[in-house]
Amino acid sequence: MFFDTHTHLEDKKFKEDFKDVMESIRESDTSLILNVGFNRQHITDSLAISKAYDFVYSSVGLHPSDSLEAQDDSYYEMLYDYTKEPKVVAIGETGLDYYWDRAPRDHQKKVFINQIHLAKELRMPLIIHDRDAHGDILEIVKKEKAGVNGGVFHAFSGSLEMAQEVIKEGFHVSVGGVITFQNAKKLVQIVKEIPLEHLLLETDSPYLTPHPFRGKRNDPTKVKYVAEKIAEIKGLSVTEVAEQTMKNGKELFSIEN
Repeated sequence: MFFDTHTHLEDKKFKEDFKDVMESIRESDTSLILNVGFNRQHITDSLAISKAYDFVYSSVGLHPSDSLEAQDDSYYEMLYDYTKEPKVVAIGETGLDYYWDRAPRDHQKKVFINQIHLAKELRMPLIIHDRDAHGDILEIVKKEKAGVNGGVFHAFSGSLEMAQEVIKEGFHVSVGGVITFQNAKKLVQIVKEIPLEHLLLETDSPYLTPHPFRGKRNDPTKVKYVAEKIAEIKGLSVTEVAEQTMKNGKELFSIEN
């Protein structure tokens, strides 16, 4: 029923009860998951999960906070090789993060642009991470025509105007647990204004846990609370939200099952 398009099930927070978590997902209304790789170790672990579970797919990329891992072409060669795996469906997450600033901004931009080029070469969609870097990221996306093969701005945190711009560039807007927070007025307005055809659901597990579970570990079974809030905002049924966002995600990531 639900497609959680952004999870990190390989995270250490799932280490102690991973099998139980996966079984609870299998028994839930969350029927499809995209587990997102973002550095060498997490990509390896993410691919192992997607191979072990039929409802899990993977992406491969380099998060801006980890972008110092890419000091030469070898990292991009590794990504290229991993895209040959049948369940790898996107490049990312990649982008810019000026909140943590764990790598020089010029280097973050270089690594981001290189991954855009890789995605274009492979004709794959992009998963973009944008934190406190709206202006620079939008400039790069437009200049590089990054959305030519589609993509998504995950955990969208920009303005309505930015959301409209990224949609014009070929991207979807992904919404997670933040939409359920009391102070999420800006995001609520964005969800109200943007057609459902351009939205995706996510949890960003184990982070950004929706209300009423804030403060606890997030997991893909909780994506339904995101869907319920979107349905409330848009005056739709949860089934309508689930079906359309599933269609959006499967088309974007070329998933046929």
